[in-house]
Amino acid sequence: MNKKIGLKEAISIGIGGMVGGGIFAVLGLAVSLAKGGTPVAFLFAGILALITAYSYVKLSQTYPDRGGTVKFINQGFGKSVFSGGVNNLLWISYIIMLSLYASAFGSYAPNLFEITGDKTLDFHIYASAIIVLATAINYYSIAVVGKIESYAVIIKLIILISFIFIGAYGLIGNPNLSQLAMSQWETPVKLFAGGMVIFVAYEGFELIANAAPDIVNPKQNIPRAYYYSVVFVIILYIIIALVTVGSLPFENIAKAEDYVLAEAAKPMLGQVGFSVITVAALISTFSAINASLYGGSRVNFEIAEDDELPHYFLGQFHNQPIGLMITAVTTLILVNVLELESISTAGSIGFLLIFGMVNFVGYKLSSATGSNKIIPLMGFVLCMVATVVLINQQYDDNKVGIFVSIGILMLCFIIEWLYKSSERSANH
Repeated sequence: MNKKIGLKEAISIGIGGMVGGGIFAVLGLAVSLAKGGTPVAFLFAGILALITAYSYVKLSQTYPDRGGTVKFINQGFGKSVFSGGVNNLLWISYIIMLSLYASAFGSYAPNLFEITGDKTLDFHIYASAIIVLATAINYYSIAVVGKIESYAVIIKLIILISFIFIGAYGLIGNPNLSQLAMSQWETPVKLFAGGMVIFVAYEGFELIANAAPDIVNPKQNIPRAYYYSVVFVIILYIIIALVTVGSLPFENIAKAEDYVLAEAAKPMLGQVGFSVITVAALISTFSAINASLYGGSRVNFEIAEDDELPHYFLGQFHNQPIGLMITAVTTLILVNVLELESISTAGSIGFLLIFGMVNFVGYKLSSATGSNKIIPLMGFVLCMVATVVLINQQYDDNKVGIFVSIGILMLCFIIEWLYKSSERSANH
């Protein structure tokens, strides 16, 4: 007997998925790319998320399935090397998101408690330890993961909304307010590219798709869950960006790039504010790691169930899908090898391509889902354009991120092609 999910729970799945570690990890990066136009960069990324949410609404209502995105891709493209490759990319993108959250945890934690006194070493110790802890909790009990999530969503929202109110009050008479003037904005292309690098901050609303079969009154509640959660998060991010850029000089933001939200609380609340936001960041990133580990291992299981990965992945290791351990180990490697910007770029490219494909499926199946053809088509085109703009912009500043992304993409399709070929020869 499955517990039914009401509108409130469905919205909190969406908000909890988006306001995970994303905003804490990429806010500083956003400001370094878009300068005074950071709120606009968040708006660009948010509009793209909202258009994509339309495709998700229609597909979730027509094909409710716990496999969520994996099932939509297979519905649109059949079970082929292409759909398998895209689904593998989804799994790897979850691993990249996990590394992003762990990286944010590793950047914030040493501000509260230094272990070795060497920031780089502390970063690696904290980032690795939190993955190990979350993996242990996932093995111990899935119910605990759900409990942590429901409390963490409330705690992080209370702290972020308080930050907004206190911060907005602190902006009165702040000399840095002039940084928000249009003269301080980057060029429109750079603003758009900045929005796309941080597009990962909106990843997470698609988790509502996995809960779709359990949502009560799906006709009304599925659209509301998607749209309310995405619109709420767009507004939240824009205001956080306004408060941050308006309260700190650009050079301070650059210096504290990896933990800028905590730094932005200092002008109003001093060291106490810095510590409170640091704690919020640690709770948020920890809860995001917890939930994404679970989500990532499920995706892997669904792909194997659909015959797009070896059935070995349907096996279990200590009562959990084997994908959980593989996901955790791969995350540990990535977070200790790659820089934050490379992780963010690879994650954004991954999700832009996946959302592009979901939009394409929304367009392709528009008569079956009863949707307006133009919106998903627009979403598909925008996701593709965004990917090109992002690759182009990052190619000059962050070649590693681009090569990692292209390598991952090729790997996803090569693995799928090899698996399908071996299946075919085994059946002959």
